[in-house]
Amino acid sequence: MAGQKQNKPGWVNKPVTSPQPPVQPTDGSEFMADGWRVFKIMAEFVNGFETMSRIGPAVSVFGSTRVRESDPEYRLAETMGRLLAEAGFAVITGGGPGVMEAANKGAQSVGGESIGFNIKLPNQQDPNRYIDHDKLVTFQYFFVRKVMFLKYSQSFIVLPGGFGTLDEFTEAINLIETRKSQKFPVIMMDSEYWGDLYRWLRKRTLEEKHFISESDLDFIYLEDDPQKVIEIIQGYYPEGYSVNF
Repeated sequence: MAGQKQNKPGWVNKPVTSPQPPVQPTDGSEFMADGWRVFKIMAEFVNGFETMSRIGPAVSVFGSTRVRESDPEYRLAETMGRLLAEAGFAVITGGGPGVMEAANKGAQSVGGESIGFNIKLPNQQDPNRYIDHDKLVTFQYFFVRKVMFLKYSQSFIVLPGGFGTLDEFTEAINLIETRKSQKFPVIMMDSEYWGDLYRWLRKRTLEEKHFISESDLDFIYLEDDPQKVIEIIQGYYPEGYSVNF
């Protein structure tokens, strides 16, 4: 009928109501809980620092949890973990299945140090069985876990993965670019998977838009050969290894 507002397909007309004021805490308990949470965060840092203080040079390996043992990415991660251990590096992963399990497995197979930074998730990520029993650290907070990866890694090796892998990759290159961390090699393995992203960074953000500098890419590598990855890492530290901050 004329003058009557009609429903659009997929929409429901609802009566307009006045916005309700936010509920305010009455006793300060919410703020007190946040205060006590600081001690939980501190405890996670202390636990991580104490575990990693006993470890020498280490490399973090990232990639998808959804990789299966029969997949080429699993075999690549296992090979990479083994070669890193043979070269004297401890291998750090996020402690879960898929690529992480494979890298821990490779390191442990030759007696290398196999470390897992596991994270508590709503669907409860269980640590894989190839982490050394005294080198499993479980975190509640993602940001604490990220500090551990960044502080103690001489390199990030980024295998095919999803949002979590991209998050670790971009976090590292941002902190290096802004000089909040020492430079270390960030190596993207599997050029078929990562090649488009690497070329986009160089062509669009550097050459076309000048949003970054040439030096912002000189620590990022695209590599398929596991042995060359070892050579990149070893060649990056002519004066020896140290923590990043």
